[in-house]
Amino acid sequence: MTTEQELSTPEVARRVGVTPATLRRWIASQVIPMQAGSAWTQGMVAHARIVARLRERGHSLAEIRQATEDGRLAFGYAEDLLRIDDAEYTLKQAAKDTGLEPALIERIGSSLGFSTSWTEQLTEDDVQMLRYGAAALAAGLPLVAFLQLCRVYGQALAQIADAEVRLFHLYVHEPMMREGMPGLQIAEQMEGLTRQLLPLASPMMDHLHQRFLHHFVEQDVIGHMEADLGDTQLDLGRLRVAIAFADLAGYTRLTEEQGEEEAVSAVERFVEAVEHTLPEDARVIKTIGDEVMIVGSDPAALVDWAVGFQQLMVKRPLPRIGVHYGETLYREGDYYGREVNLAARVAARSAGGEVIVTRPLVEVAGPHLEFERIGEVRLKGFAHSTELFLARPGDDD
Repeated sequence: MTTEQELSTPEVARRVGVTPATLRRWIASQVIPMQAGSAWTQGMVAHARIVARLRERGHSLAEIRQATEDGRLAFGYAEDLLRIDDAEYTLKQAAKDTGLEPALIERIGSSLGFSTSWTEQLTEDDVQMLRYGAAALAAGLPLVAFLQLCRVYGQALAQIADAEVRLFHLYVHEPMMREGMPGLQIAEQMEGLTRQLLPLASPMMDHLHQRFLHHFVEQDVIGHMEADLGDTQLDLGRLRVAIAFADLAGYTRLTEEQGEEEAVSAVERFVEAVEHTLPEDARVIKTIGDEVMIVGSDPAALVDWAVGFQQLMVKRPLPRIGVHYGETLYREGDYYGREVNLAARVAARSAGGEVIVTRPLVEVAGPHLEFERIGEVRLKGFAHSTELFLARPGDDD
C-alpha cells in the first residue's frame, strides 16, 4: 500500500480523477491551500476530491477558492482520521478468501446500503467484515436473518454517521465560520476536535449495544413464554404485538400560525415525552413528522400508557392516539401488515386528547379503565367495519 509520505502528484491525480496538471493549477490558484512541492497528506487528497466534485457540478475556481478561505470545505482535513485504505481485493479474490459466493457478497453490500460499485474496490477492512459475516453464517445464523441484520445495521449506522456529521456542522463548524475564522484555522480546530471525539464513538455505541441487547433478550424470553400460552401458533416471521400510533392534532395549523421552529420544538417535546413514559416492553419504532409508531408486547400496559399519557398532556397541540392488538409481519426491525395499517387508521379517527382502541384491547385491559363504545366504523382502505372504543380512566367512585 502507498503510504502517506509516498503520495506523489500523479498518484493523487489518479485518486481524484483529474490530471497532474490540473492539480498543480489548483495549488497555484490556492483552490487547494498547500505550497507547491509540499507533501500530500490524506487531508489534502480529500480536499482535492471535494474540489473535483464541485468542479463537476459547475462551480468556478473563484467560488471554490472563496469557500476554502471561508472554511466551508474544512471537513476534508479530518480525513486523516477517517481514511479508507486502498482497494486490495477483487470480488473474485474476496469470495475465495471468505468462502462466500460473489453473488452473496453483492447481496450483503446491497443490504448494508452500499452502492453497486462497492465490490469493485474492496479493502482489507471490507473483507474482514465479510469474514465475520461468513463466520456468523457458518455458526448457523439463517441467511434470511443475516441479510435482515445487515440492512438494520446499515440503516442504523448510516443514520448515526449522518447525524454526527450534520450536528457537528450545525453546532461546531457553522459557528466558527460565523465568527469569521480563517479557513485554515477552522480546519485545524475541526481536525483537533475530531481527533478527540472520534475515539469516543465506538466505545459508547458498544456499551449501548450491550445494554440494549440485555434488555431485549429479557423481553424476548418473556414474550416467548406469553406467546406459548396462546391458543394459536404464529407463522415464522410473525409476532403478535400491540401497536399504537400517536401524533399531534392541529400540527399543520401550528406550523402556519407559529412557524416551523416552534412546531418542530413541539414535536421534539412530544417525542421526548413519549420515549420517557413508555412501559419497559414498548419502544418507538419510527417517527414520521409529528407521528410516532410504538410497539409493545403487553397490550394492557400500552393502553394504560396511552390513557395516562393523555392525562399528562395539557398544552396544545394535544396528542391523538390509536391502539390495536394483532398479528404482524416482522422484517428488518420494523412491523408490517394489515394490523399495522389498521392501527394507523384507528389513530386517524381520534381527536386531540383522545385514545381510541379496538375490541382486542378492551378484552385485555384492566378494570381501572372505562371504554365508551363508538360503534362499528368503516375505516379507509378496509372492506369490513371495525369496532372502536374511546378509552378513558375509570370512575374512582
